[in-house]
Amino acid sequence: MTTTQKPGWAREEDEAWAAVVELRLTLDQQAPAGLIRQVLAEAHDAVTETGRTPQDLFGDPVAYARAVAAERIGEEDRARVDARGLTPGGRLTASLATLGAAGVVVGVLRWIDDGLWADVGWSSIAAFTAVVLTAVLVSLAFTARAAGRIAGSWAFAAAALVAVGGGGAVAGFLPGEPLFTFPVPALAVAGAALTAAAVAFPDATVDRWFTPVLRGGDERWLSRVEGLLRGRHALSAAEARAHVQEARQHLAASGDSAEEAFGSAEVYALRLADGPRRERRLARRKLYGATALAVLVVALVADELRDADLSSPRLWIYAVAAVYWIGRTARLWIRQSASGGRSPAR
Repeated sequence: MTTTQKPGWAREEDEAWAAVVELRLTLDQQAPAGLIRQVLAEAHDAVTETGRTPQDLFGDPVAYARAVAAERIGEEDRARVDARGLTPGGRLTASLATLGAAGVVVGVLRWIDDGLWADVGWSSIAAFTAVVLTAVLVSLAFTARAAGRIAGSWAFAAAALVAVGGGGAVAGFLPGEPLFTFPVPALAVAGAALTAAAVAFPDATVDRWFTPVLRGGDERWLSRVEGLLRGRHALSAAEARAHVQEARQHLAASGDSAEEAFGSAEVYALRLADGPRRERRLARRKLYGATALAVLVVALVADELRDADLSSPRLWIYAVAAVYWIGRTARLWIRQSASGGRSPAR
């Protein structure tokens, strides 16, 4: 009987085949996790019953993953996720969990550098609050954009800028004298708690928050399609507006409602955006994101170098991260240039 549990493979080469299928279904096809488990379980059952290898039964793992996706991943599933195979809820979970993990690392490094206790004043409280609030708002901005809520993403981004500027101003105005001592490991505990809370919170609830109810006629539907094209599928504003204008003209000529003529806004946006150019657009977005992160890491290292303490583990961890991200970003740019703008190899 087929199981949804992850199977154990008897041979290493079979396990390697399954790993490639899982990776390709996840990265290339954005397959739902449940479908991936089911496909691998079915392949495992066939291998167990026949005694043959999955390579013999199903062929090349990359080609098999592609065939499975074409046959078993419906448009409704593909339309719900972004380029990373995440729904808005999954994206926000990943962002907040990463923020929590960063808090754990920072807490441990501060503990090593500064000892068990640290002095806390109003100025440091304001600065810390501004940093955390900014990180959360940036996560919400990216989540809203991936959900097709363009106006919402700009609002969160503006709020993040206000948090940075306001937090810095308030921290500079408030007195820096210590109010109390604080156990530094509590930062790591708080980070771990944030990660656990983010993972435990249902993604479906966040998905509902970021998915508008399309009431109010065709213009709301068309606006939703435009937002999805720009946010989830990385089309330019001009391209998205052109597609929406074509749809608007069709509706005016036919007299049908948008739902009657085109169906689900998410599926229609996927159909418009699908094709070879979609991979190139998403590759460019990935490249720009990696570049922005590299700049941020370099800025953190530069800040550490102002009062460099060569014995500080935090300094060397930042330096290694900066070298890694600069090298990774440079490779992405080189691949993008070598491919003439086509999607670089993963």
